[in-house]
Amino acid sequence: MIDYFLTEEQEMIRDLTRKIAEEKVKPVRAELDEKGEFPHEIMQELARADLMRVFIPEEAGGLGGGIMEMCIVTEELSRICAGVATTYSANALAATPINMFGTPEQKEKFLTRVADGRSYAAFALTEASAGSDASAVKTTAKEVEDGYVLNGTKQFISNGGEAEIYTVIVSTNPDRGARGMSAIIVEKGTAGFDFGKEEYKMGIRASKTTELVFSDCLVPKENLLGRPGHGFIITMRTFDLTRPGVGAQAVGIAQGAFDESVAYAKQRIQFGKPITSFQGIQFMIADMATHIEAARSLVYASAREIDAGVKDVARNSAMAKLFASDMAMKVTTDAVQIMGGYGYMKEYPVEKYMRDAKITQIYEGTNQIQKSVIAADVIKKI
Repeated sequence: MIDYFLTEEQEMIRDLTRKIAEEKVKPVRAELDEKGEFPHEIMQELARADLMRVFIPEEAGGLGGGIMEMCIVTEELSRICAGVATTYSANALAATPINMFGTPEQKEKFLTRVADGRSYAAFALTEASAGSDASAVKTTAKEVEDGYVLNGTKQFISNGGEAEIYTVIVSTNPDRGARGMSAIIVEKGTAGFDFGKEEYKMGIRASKTTELVFSDCLVPKENLLGRPGHGFIITMRTFDLTRPGVGAQAVGIAQGAFDESVAYAKQRIQFGKPITSFQGIQFMIADMATHIEAARSLVYASAREIDAGVKDVARNSAMAKLFASDMAMKVTTDAVQIMGGYGYMKEYPVEKYMRDAKITQIYEGTNQIQKSVIAADVIKKI
């Protein structure tokens, strides 16, 4: 592995996360996946280790880390279980817009609870008609004297039902389309806010994915994030910062599958010798290792660029997510191939890695959307 010159603190974060992942997550990952069980105990273990603080600013009780630190934790968790990693990183996704656009009072009220593990958080954008087209949001928030009244349904929300803090993208002025969107923080337990269908998923099954239902849900005006009409900008800027986290998840998934398949290949005897002695397997291993390291390099470079305060990060952020997620799908498929029939069996973890990898090509913007973002930026600047 390339030396990425992590700081001493970043190395401590990596080593601590790896220890928790190996000791606490690995023994139960198959059960969590089978039952689709939310990993409360593991999340609290991460909170006790202060890993929920790494992406929270110091003034809100965090460690003041950035996207790089979030990526390090996400990658290490994903090496063992991407469902647990999604549960963790969904908090960072929801916290990012509050960190960027929130008032000091909002940060104090909401981010401190995420930092110490008292509350989980979720980001709510997707609807039945608003997926790749983020501007097609139909959930409305009508301004009234006491605040905003929300009506509508959100779909496929990670941490839905378990989170207590929701960053919700709504339409406050439907006639203005994307310019009429806003972001509002909604707390679990608010009258008129309920949960619908819990999704039964292919992968990341330890992560809860649920509908959010708003029916005349009154939210106070002080829960508006940023200014009215800035919801689309808040969404796009949030994704620009968090997409390397999806890339880190993909790198972790691929690394975990790679490690399992190479360990198997070293002890699998065919024709009187380990299959690692065959050139066909050696070439697969070489390609997998190279692609994993290339993706990690791109993810880390993108994360560091964001943390350095570079303003125009959309293209590189999209590249990190695109390349890493496509790589993860290819590497996990090859890992199953190396293990043959055993790789297809649920007794071994590589089939889970393959199922988990697929979502990284879909959420926080499909890879086709990432290509559109990248191409638009390239064309504009040449």
